[in-house]
Amino acid sequence: MAQGDLSNSSSGFSLPPPGGEASVPSGTATTAMPGGEAMPLPPLADTTSRDLLVGGAILLVLFIGFFFAKNGYANALVARRVPPVKANAAGWGLFVALASIGTAVVLSAVNAARFMTPLILVPLGAVALLSLGLMVFNGRR
Repeated sequence: MAQGDLSNSSSGFSLPPPGGEASVPSGTATTAMPGGEAMPLPPLADTTSRDLLVGGAILLVLFIGFFFAKNGYANALVARRVPPVKANAAGWGLFVALASIGTAVVLSAVNAARFMTPLILVPLGAVALLSLGLMVFNGRR
């Protein structure tokens, strides 16, 4: 491999010019620094279909586990002499709470930059809190 071949290939890393001014590509967003400098922000990572498929498979496995936890919780409430209808409703409240929390965790693991926003996390948190409240309310005798 000749020396000319090495200079033409780019490994994605380059040193700034010695003058101290870094050139910012025109298509990237910048943020102002206290010294008046502008630093480029990294672009949002795109979520591939493979990431979404793996996240969906993990959610499916979690939902199956949550369903068994729901049945175990409902059976434990029936053993404590809670009526079966109320115990089943409390079990479904537990399932919905666990499912919404699990969905938030998996979405944040798949692409935190896109899914860790208040537009997504606030409704999932509200559903989790509401269903936990219903679970506690229905779990009483």
